[in-house]
Amino acid sequence: MIGNLDLVTLQHIWWVLCSVVGSLFLFLTFVQGGQTILWQVSKNEVEKSLIINSLGRKWELTFTTLVLFGGALFAAFPKFYATSFGGAYWVWILILFTFIIQAVSYEFRKKPNNFLGAGTYEFFLLINGSVGLLLIGAAVGTFFTGSNFTLNDYNFVTWSHPLRGLEAAFSLFNLSLGLFLVFNARVLGSLYLINNIDFKPVPELEYRLRRACFSNFTWSLPFLLYILVSLLLMSGFGLDENGLVAMVKRKYLANLIGQPWILLILLTGVVLVVLGVLRCTKNMKSSGIWFAGPGTVLVGLAIFFTAGFNNTPFYPSKVDLQSSLTIFNASSSHYTLTVMTYVALTIPFVLAYISYVWYAMDKKKLGTEELGSDAY
Repeated sequence: MIGNLDLVTLQHIWWVLCSVVGSLFLFLTFVQGGQTILWQVSKNEVEKSLIINSLGRKWELTFTTLVLFGGALFAAFPKFYATSFGGAYWVWILILFTFIIQAVSYEFRKKPNNFLGAGTYEFFLLINGSVGLLLIGAAVGTFFTGSNFTLNDYNFVTWSHPLRGLEAAFSLFNLSLGLFLVFNARVLGSLYLINNIDFKPVPELEYRLRRACFSNFTWSLPFLLYILVSLLLMSGFGLDENGLVAMVKRKYLANLIGQPWILLILLTGVVLVVLGVLRCTKNMKSSGIWFAGPGTVLVGLAIFFTAGFNNTPFYPSKVDLQSSLTIFNASSSHYTLTVMTYVALTIPFVLAYISYVWYAMDKKKLGTEELGSDAY
């Protein structure tokens, strides 16, 4: 059956699959969010160790999902991968560097003879959770605001800005998206820690986490509002009937109106995030992460779908409109996408295994008795 699918259908399927992986990554940034509130909510070494060890159980999932997202894009849309990673390499190098120092921090923070001191590695975790997510948000923002590249007839990329991708962070829209990701990750981090830690020995820590959840949610709202209003009002990049890219007035509003199911996904995601926060801060429940997490995934899906569907270049060039990349001109061949789709049939089994391992690790809340010699 898969072998009978046409190229356009496969291109849409793989944009959906890549969007799902990217959106799952946004959910898993609760690790990065938890790292950035470490300084805000922990008042002693026991509380700090509880937070770091709770996050330390999951930090590999975020990094692995980011790598998987890059690998899926490379296989399904190689022209995008080559253009972005080959042209905007400084922003991607810096993002990857923040994840490298994260891995080093979890490995060496509590090692004997740590001459840098635990505080240095905790600062590295702060950099990963703030700078790393800010730059990822700015990079995703270029799906709507455009990037500074041109492609010649041989698909050789030329980047016209000397900052090689870092300039994206100086756009108000991109910066707002990055800051929203940072604050939303802090909300998710608070919710995850509330769900994962046994607070009997440290009841004050639970209070601070619930307070941090609400304050960071409040800080995220202006950025979310600015992003949504901008998307509804800004001109966007669109393909005309001749296959040429042109600027279209209120293109992304037209995408949401023309595809109301995306708007429904977006609104459902926002409602779930709000419910997660309210369960944490008003109802004093510990299950808020299981509302806000899926809500974040849905918001991410709406962002990716708005950027890629309805004849919209998902990686537009503001230097040369005709160099812009769509899911049609950036994808792999029919054969490659078909083979990959067969391989993708194993995804449900992988997700089932991850879910089982997650359940086995978290069925008992993390307490101080588990902070032994092998702690992070």
